[in-house]
Amino acid sequence: MNNGLMMQYFECYLPEDHSLWQKITEEAPKLKTLGVTSLWVPPAYKCAKGDKDTGYGVYDLYDLGEFDQKGGIPTKYGTKKDYLEMIREVQKKGIDVYGDILLNYKAGADAPDLITGEEFNTSSRIQMVGDEKNVCGWKYTFPGRNKKYSDFTWDWSHFDGIDWEERGTRDEIMRLTGKTPEEAYGLKKGAFDYLMTIHLDFENPEVKDELYKWGEWYLKMTGLHGFRIGSVKNIGYYFYKDWIPSMREMSGQDLFCVGDYWHWDVNHLDRYLTNVNYEMSLFDVPLHLHFHDASKAHGDYNMASILEDTLVSRHPFHAVTFVDNHETQKGQIVESWVEDWFKPLAYALILFRQDGYPCVFYGDYYGIAHDDVPAKKTLLNKMMKIRKRFAYGTQHDYFDDYNVIGWTREGDEEHPNSGMAVVMSDNTGGSKHMYIGRQFAGQFFKDALGNAKYNIRIDGEGFGDFYVNRETVSVWVSEKAKLS
Repeated sequence: MNNGLMMQYFECYLPEDHSLWQKITEEAPKLKTLGVTSLWVPPAYKCAKGDKDTGYGVYDLYDLGEFDQKGGIPTKYGTKKDYLEMIREVQKKGIDVYGDILLNYKAGADAPDLITGEEFNTSSRIQMVGDEKNVCGWKYTFPGRNKKYSDFTWDWSHFDGIDWEERGTRDEIMRLTGKTPEEAYGLKKGAFDYLMTIHLDFENPEVKDELYKWGEWYLKMTGLHGFRIGSVKNIGYYFYKDWIPSMREMSGQDLFCVGDYWHWDVNHLDRYLTNVNYEMSLFDVPLHLHFHDASKAHGDYNMASILEDTLVSRHPFHAVTFVDNHETQKGQIVESWVEDWFKPLAYALILFRQDGYPCVFYGDYYGIAHDDVPAKKTLLNKMMKIRKRFAYGTQHDYFDDYNVIGWTREGDEEHPNSGMAVVMSDNTGGSKHMYIGRQFAGQFFKDALGNAKYNIRIDGEGFGDFYVNRETVSVWVSEKAKLS
């Protein structure tokens, strides 16, 4: 069996030309040959800014680019017809498709709704700073859809917080009267679970019922293989603990679900996984932040500790490893971009090790024109092929030096001539004496990335002296092996 590999197929600054679903359809055959086994695609539903919205200003979950709402019919990425065709064609190629969903809040309401609320300190949301007062809330009636698929109307009773008092002159964080904040995890500004715009009240049974109905409708309509779930820490864990198993049972699929829980401390992620009964995986944010810190340090970082206190080190089967994504790219809410010189090292650490489910970012692969970020397509094509061809078998780690670290994979019988030795340096370079297996005794190994000029020989005990040049990575494979 080949290694699993996810690709996030979007970044924040894609053109508003309704073409992404068609592009994915066209690119799928090539991605399959590179070893991509799943695609995480952006939100497909209509958002508050219509086709100018990346997908997180959630308006109508039932409008997948079908109705004339928010300025037009298509979303930024295309029409419902294009979306469904893309999913079918990608699945025919043997690639799973994961839909991006965000169920915490709504934006772009259709009508005002007079309510009462209490203002909270925007910097410390456990502190009330104002008395109860009348405020202008919102209703969602979706007139463009005209009750097709669902006749549910969202009114003030289905929300517990808003971030804008329409009759005022400033942003305010308001908890609606009679609403009790849910327990939240690791929020920077206090215990109130509010994230942005109009937050859903998950204590209201009508809210939960509608989201269960929508989830069933969405899976039946699309045939998706799973979800990327945004901002999971802003909803009480009990919701997804029950919702995900229900979706799996309804669909008859072992849906893969990965949650976005943004926190540097792995203990927060650990606790959340326990609370949701491991029904989902999480993105390994601590590992990403280690990559970011190492890239900024330019050699003054302890590479031997780069995997310590990460999700992949604690929960290898529930960690989605990544280098960057749409949230970490320049100008975004948690900007923590990994510098270009370190990208090959970071991708080696997620692509060539046995643990974790690695995710390649569209912005790294194709580049980001908005920020003059160059494409790394040639490099990543080679690295993905190496993963598909060689990254198998027992692993041996050599994380025992401040600047030069490495590991080996012995390969397996299912993939002839597989196995590899990886060595990297964030400073002047060096070498590692590493065991790769007696089955390779006497063979010569070459650097599949082409960074090391001279081949090396494996001794009779299965060891080799694998070297690496300054600030780079070398991936050593048998000279007998072919990359493709």
